[in-house]
Amino acid sequence: MKKQILVIGAGFGGMWTALSATRLFDIHQHDGAEVTVLAPQAELRVRPRFYEPNAHQLAAPIDKLFDAVGVKFVQGAAETIDVAEKCVAYLDAFGAKKMLSYDKLVLATGSRLASPNTPGVVQHAFDVDQIEQAVRLENHLKALVEQPESTARNTVVVAGGGFTGIETATEMPARMRAILGERADIQVIIVDRGDKVGASMGEEISQSIAEASTELGVKWQLKSSVVAVDENGVTLADGQRIDAKTVIWTTGVRASTLTEQIPGERDGLGRLHVDAHLKVIGQDDIFATGDVAYAASDDIGNHALMTCQHAIVLGRHAGNNVAAQLLGVEPTPYSQPKYVTCLDLGAWGAVYTEGWDRQVKLVKQEGKALKTTINTVWIYPPAADRQAAWAAADPLIPIA
Repeated sequence: MKKQILVIGAGFGGMWTALSATRLFDIHQHDGAEVTVLAPQAELRVRPRFYEPNAHQLAAPIDKLFDAVGVKFVQGAAETIDVAEKCVAYLDAFGAKKMLSYDKLVLATGSRLASPNTPGVVQHAFDVDQIEQAVRLENHLKALVEQPESTARNTVVVAGGGFTGIETATEMPARMRAILGERADIQVIIVDRGDKVGASMGEEISQSIAEASTELGVKWQLKSSVVAVDENGVTLADGQRIDAKTVIWTTGVRASTLTEQIPGERDGLGRLHVDAHLKVIGQDDIFATGDVAYAASDDIGNHALMTCQHAIVLGRHAGNNVAAQLLGVEPTPYSQPKYVTCLDLGAWGAVYTEGWDRQVKLVKQEGKALKTTINTVWIYPPAADRQAAWAAADPLIPIA
């Protein structure tokens, strides 16, 4: 009977895990193992783009890709992991409860927006964390044109001035005017705890964020936080009221709760501590990758972030190393010392940085051109061609 590698999740970490594992088996001409991916859909949801309009188009099918490399896909949502019995219970597409057994498990179930306890957020706020929520926001924005003209109708409040909050907010003036008309008096306000525009992003990049915000008319409510949301706006910590029909919540994510079912140490975001080969510390047969892995990315104290930039490389290593363990060959230690960002800033352009201190290298339209290439080419799945897919899944590919 073939050994079973079960990958839970078909996001960046899960997809690249499956491709990399089958690649190593092919190199060693090993046909005694099967790689199975369990996920709700056979598609890569391009989450880094959910701040854009037309979110319903931001999913790439991967069924033919998996067929090309011999990955088995099972449609379903994992519910429980039994580490002792080495099996996973899941609900299939029809809601029936089923089981899958494994010899090796790779957890790649990603992250979700952190559940806030702020009154009214669940009932009245929007987010761009998952494709369904981004579509819900899109439908809401389009329906605003049917409402009578008012300050609240024309105002968008974005809670949180981090990466997602900034990209969402700076895209919003153009999105709103496309719906309400070029002459509409649009207000976009970022509410952030920082004492400076873009403070959470670093000193140098914050200058570009401030310039773009001014040019686009995006305002910042600094040293502040939203303490309540209702259908007509928000209340801030100092008691100030902002009338707004659209409130978008972007204040951080947490790892999938399935990490709690695996014995092991977790960081403050719920990510499992892994070793250099991405094996969960204390578990011989379980690996973690992508947003559920707390992995050292270099030897000077930096760790992978919850970004597709890291998830892609983590996935390539996790797949290679879980296959290597079955084959009895040397694994490839995960290392990703180069860190870059490319922050979309709407019609102003984008800003590209290098290094953990985010040194600015490209701005405005030069940055935008790179961001467009990243968003429409680099982060998408490879072609459904066996050799092309395996070439792209090599964990030792130089990182640009």
